[in-house]
Amino acid sequence: MAEKNFTATIELTKSTQDVFKAITVDVAKWWGGKDLEGSCTKLNDEFIIHHHGAHYSKQKLVEVIQNKRIVWVVMESYLNWLKKDPQEWSGTRMVFEITAKSDITVLHFTHEGLFAEKESYLRCSAGWDMVIKDWLFNYIMHDTAHF
Repeated sequence: MAEKNFTATIELTKSTQDVFKAITVDVAKWWGGKDLEGSCTKLNDEFIIHHHGAHYSKQKLVEVIQNKRIVWVVMESYLNWLKKDPQEWSGTRMVFEITAKSDITVLHFTHEGLFAEKESYLRCSAGWDMVIKDWLFNYIMHDTAHF
């Protein structure tokens, strides 16, 4: 059976520039909260998300196409609740693709390497749905003071 990466797509009534800024300027506001250290605004930046007792991951920004595409690679990971391979996220990539479509901006998120056969898939896919479709969406649409 072919592996299918986790994806989530949202449509926003904001510009591609606003969506790009929201993803790169302050990840802590929509994903990490106080559990984020580092930066992810420019190529080769690194940051860590550490939810004590549950999740640790270190990401590196490996691709940036202004207002169009952002790619993070997971350099290190440890998901405490996994039994088989707590480092399952290591080497996976998180891809944000931003496109203009008429009067909306479409954000397509893919976690490359997170697919149904992985032990973390059910919990992480639910988590990503919340992070992308709820937290990031609301941050972009309602917290515009940072733009």
